[in-house]
Amino acid sequence: MLYLQLMAYRKYILSLILVVLCSFSVLGQREDQKQLAVGDEYFKKGEFSKALIIYKKLYDTKPYAYNYMYKMVDTYQQLERYDEARLLLEKRITKNRIPIILVELGYNYQLMDSISKADALFEEAINSIDEKPTYVYGIGQRFEKHSLLPQAIKAYKKGAEQLPDKNFSVQLARIYGDLGDVKNMFANYIDYVAFKPNALNNIKRNLSQFISENKDTENNKSLRVLLLKRIQSNPYAHWYQLLSWLYVQEKQYGKSFVQEKALYRRNPESLERIIDLAFTAKDDDDKTTASNIFNYIIETAQDLDVLLLAHQSILEIEAENANEKTLKEINDKYLALFENYGKTEISLPLQLSYGQFLAFSFNQPEEASKFLKASYKLDISPYQEALVKLKLADILVLQEKFNEALIYYTQIKANLKNSTIAQEASYKIAKTSYYKGDFEWAESQLKVLKASTSQLIANDALDLKLLISDNKYDDTTQTALKYYAKADLLAFQNKTNEAIKVLDKVLTEHNGESIIDQALFTQAKLYEKQNQFEKAEVNYQKIIADYREDIFIDDAYYYLAELYNTHLAKPEEAKPLYEKIIFNHEDSIYFVEARKKFRMLRGDTIN
Repeated sequence: MLYLQLMAYRKYILSLILVVLCSFSVLGQREDQKQLAVGDEYFKKGEFSKALIIYKKLYDTKPYAYNYMYKMVDTYQQLERYDEARLLLEKRITKNRIPIILVELGYNYQLMDSISKADALFEEAINSIDEKPTYVYGIGQRFEKHSLLPQAIKAYKKGAEQLPDKNFSVQLARIYGDLGDVKNMFANYIDYVAFKPNALNNIKRNLSQFISENKDTENNKSLRVLLLKRIQSNPYAHWYQLLSWLYVQEKQYGKSFVQEKALYRRNPESLERIIDLAFTAKDDDDKTTASNIFNYIIETAQDLDVLLLAHQSILEIEAENANEKTLKEINDKYLALFENYGKTEISLPLQLSYGQFLAFSFNQPEEASKFLKASYKLDISPYQEALVKLKLADILVLQEKFNEALIYYTQIKANLKNSTIAQEASYKIAKTSYYKGDFEWAESQLKVLKASTSQLIANDALDLKLLISDNKYDDTTQTALKYYAKADLLAFQNKTNEAIKVLDKVLTEHNGESIIDQALFTQAKLYEKQNQFEKAEVNYQKIIADYREDIFIDDAYYYLAELYNTHLAKPEEAKPLYEKIIFNHEDSIYFVEARKKFRMLRGDTIN
């Protein structure tokens, strides 16, 4: 019994000793980390002598730690004490000629202008990959760290030979990019897609930094030729996708469509990519290509909802610039579709589209409301009911039946709390109150919506709130703000000429008030809608001349540049406007686009 007690006591003492030793070890590690952080801070500040003292102390306590050795070498090199760095590295490789240390020593010799010795050590390090291929990772990274890019290429290529099941295309692509060898960079990125197809989106992001909307740049041509050659030699699906993506970047949607059709014929499982392309073309105002794609979808689709979506999209495109005769034809096409496919919950999006067409294009709001009220009686979900109510309310606003519209919007808000559609209804409640001239109530609603989960609604709410709060105190009657709200309503009603005339009243009768720059900007956008680009130009120029310190200055710079670049054939006048955004408005939402378009106009090689 006494023996067992002694053994238990001995185990307890040993455990206690281990705990104490571990505690000291942990405390020591923490102290080392603190000291290392202090040394690194000195190094960042350029106080290399102070950093070296700390690194030396740490290295003396743990001379086997490579991290401390590298930090000492880096610091010696910053102090141009190359012999001391050499001695430290040579001391280590006398024990073991570790290849990454050979790279470090070679780099140190290069700093000492002993190029032949440096090259010999680099070559020895690279040749070590033949003996142990996994060395390639550390060796390649060390070469890259010191910008020894040709040596890094050589190392990675040797690694690829020795490890055929691995792939170093991304590393090589990155290095070729740094060297400005764009063709080899593209080739390696394409190789990596073949090796790892699920990296396609990441590769697109990398490629996007080197191409532009201009199909005639050398980079765009190089990538296009490479992809076409790969497709000819091996029609790999992901290369078709890359070529299609390139055409989209260049806004050549018709050529992208050719690639997407080829992909679909090889794997006719889903039309999703082709549908996405159709909407991309439509959103970018390439209506002809969009219509062609939607027609292809109609010919090809098996699913009724996809078929109806394509029909709906074509009719919406046709309605945008329709005259009285074509409006009647579009109306007949809608009715024929309902005759063929019925009015059910499946065709509800088409029914909503028809209601929009009747009210806003065909000028039959009463017929539109009657039609949609019939849709409301279908066996549809609460969310679908909300969609119908939202459209009915919009039509009531169109007719200036504001109180009835508010009833529908409020029902949606109450029935589908916290949903995106409820937040949209809340925004429309505020917008309707604003149209009515009830600015206080509108502003109170908008304050809440600034935190909407929908970024678009939150942004719209913030813009409208700022419009009201910035302009409601200019005069007690709020006349200018009421005029502006009226013009806003007329624009919503597609009464563009009337909206422009009301804004003229704001500009002439309330000159000098804070709303003027906003009125100028809104009127300019309405002029653009009517293709009256010279009049829009005048408005933007006035904002730039007279309201340089106000919030619409970057908008004016950007949209005037777009006018010159796209519609008025004055690209040279667009350049300095894009440049203003780049250098004076770095926080602008137009900054990225302005920089890209400025570089295109200047003829830069994008890299």
